[in-house]
Order: sequence, then structure tokens, then C-alpha cells
Amino acid sequence: MYSRKDAIEYAKEWWNGRNPVYHNFDDLGGDCTNFVSQCLFAGVIPMNVKQYGWFYYSLNYRAPSWTGVDEFFSFAITNKDYVGVRAKICDLYQIEIGDVVQLKLTDEREFHHSLIITKIDSFDFSDIFVTGHSNNVYNRRLSSYSIKDFRFLKILN
Repeated sequence: MYSRKDAIEYAKEWWNGRNPVYHNFDDLGGDCTNFVSQCLFAGVIPMNVKQYGWFYYSLNYRAPSWTGVDEFFSFAITNKDYVGVRAKICDLYQIEIGDVVQLKLTDEREFHHSLIITKIDSFDFSDIFVTGHSNNVYNRRLSSYSIKDFRFLKILN
């Protein structure tokens, strides 16, 4: 069972640093989804070690869904196994801490950024707080981003 509390504790511990167990992807397109995956794994979601699964063992032995924004999304919403992250798209009123939000920051087609929701004061964008890597933020207001589009992912594990 997913421990949202453990995932948030991991985010709090590592938001401004890099866990040496994992490669830092800042110079390879960004570390945001890698960080979110680490948080979920710390929240006791087991890795799915299949060819197109969700896992990380090293820079050269990992699934694209561990580190890629769209790959994470595609895997999470289609995964039917009991291992690996499972999610569904949800609306603002269904989110909880430990869920994921992905942002589209430009007019391009793809989403660019993954963050973990670490605090909710109310179901208003200005009262939802996120934590993430690439630009190292802890409890940043979701409303402070210049967002072209977003999607909330309810973690189902």
C-alpha cells in the first residue's frame, strides 16, 4: 500500500539535494520525474522490472518511465500490475498529498515537468503546494508557475 507520508518525507529530505543512489539527470533533460519516481518508490511502491516497466538500478539500467515525463504518464495510467506505479487522471478536487502533477510550460505539445504534491490547504491553485527537482523547490505554490496546461495523477497503489 502506497505510503503518502513516506513519499512526502523523502521529498522533504531530498528536495534540495541529490540522493547518491540515483543519477542526477539535470544535464540530461532534467531531474524532475526521476525525483518523483524516487519519492513514490520511498512511499513503498515496488519497481516493475519489465522491458517497459518502471524501475531504476543505474543510469544505464532503468526504464524510460522512471525519468521521462510522458513515459511516466503513459506507464502509470496503463499499468495493471500490482507492482510499479499505477495512476489515473483526476481533477483538482480528487488530489491528495503524494499525488503527482505534470505541467506543460510552453505551447509545445509535450508536458515538461513532474512534481509531487506535498501540501494542500484548500482545493484552489494558490493553496496547492508542490516539491520537485530540476529547479529544486519545496512546498512551492502551484499557482506560481506559468502553466499552459496541467494534469493531476492520482496514485492508485
